[in-house]
Amino acid sequence: MSFHSSPSIGAQAGISLIELVMFMVIVSVGLAGILSVMNMTARVSADPLLRKQAVAIAESLLEEIELQPFTYCDPDDAQAAAATSSAGCTGGLAGSEDHLPLTFEAGETRYADPRFDNVSDYNGFAMSNGIVDITNTAVAGLETYSASVTITQVGTSPQFAGLSLPNEDVLKIDVRVTSGSNTDITVSGFRFRYAPNVVP
Repeated sequence: MSFHSSPSIGAQAGISLIELVMFMVIVSVGLAGILSVMNMTARVSADPLLRKQAVAIAESLLEEIELQPFTYCDPDDAQAAAATSSAGCTGGLAGSEDHLPLTFEAGETRYADPRFDNVSDYNGFAMSNGIVDITNTAVAGLETYSASVTITQVGTSPQFAGLSLPNEDVLKIDVRVTSGSNTDITVSGFRFRYAPNVVP
């Protein structure tokens, strides 16, 4: 007498329809989470690029300003190379670069002759519809940025108290660059009047 055993239902290979559906749901949820994180990372990673560009613009404009002469008189003044104080300019203090508010000489611009020729000339300067070079040519890729400059006399501020300088002998230059609502950078520098009679 022989007995034949048939395989039990529990030992059969394969997966059921319910297991397959559950697997698909779990994988879908996992993929959705991963894609959501990747999307957020890609969106946020654009920010550092905008900030780097804004910092580069601000630093470039700040360097341009700091390289200008910082003389007692406007460099176009006949006494610019000889004056021993701002009062020695043609027209006295009113003809100097020290009179407040600091502003550029009438008719001077950044882009064409007669050009800005003194640090103080840049106070209030702004580029509001994209960044342009010194020939007023738009710089490709920087159309969404704006830049503005504020210059103040800070020679007697607490940080320079030990130097006993006249207020007008130190300028603080703030260059602010913005792009949209998320990028707002201000880079600051100081310019001392170490060569008051050096004209271009």
